[in-house]
Amino acid sequence: MTDKLIVFVTCASPREAKKIAHALVQARLAACANIVHGVRSIYRWKGKVESAAETLILLKTSRRRFPALRREVERLHSYDTPEIIALPITAGARKYLAWLDDCLRQPRARPQQKGKRP
Repeated sequence: MTDKLIVFVTCASPREAKKIAHALVQARLAACANIVHGVRSIYRWKGKVESAAETLILLKTSRRRFPALRREVERLHSYDTPEIIALPITAGARKYLAWLDDCLRQPRARPQQKGKRP
């Protein structure tokens, strides 16, 4: 078992999916985002069965980063109740899992140097 997760998020449009995916990867809340166009979702909403064309984002993250990722998706998303479902990644290629760790690690702040600026 790893500490990694794959998170499913559906969006109203490819544009929204790209905006959310880019923000999450930029903030190091996700190491990678795959955007899948042309998803047809059938769901129950406010007592009725609905159908909608959506775009799916598959995000790779860690359990540690998930709470912040969830909050950011909720902040950026157009839906009142966005789909945010996390499933464990039980195993994976060692190099790929190491790459995920590296991408999710916050860069260390550089110490302030005294003296003249270059």
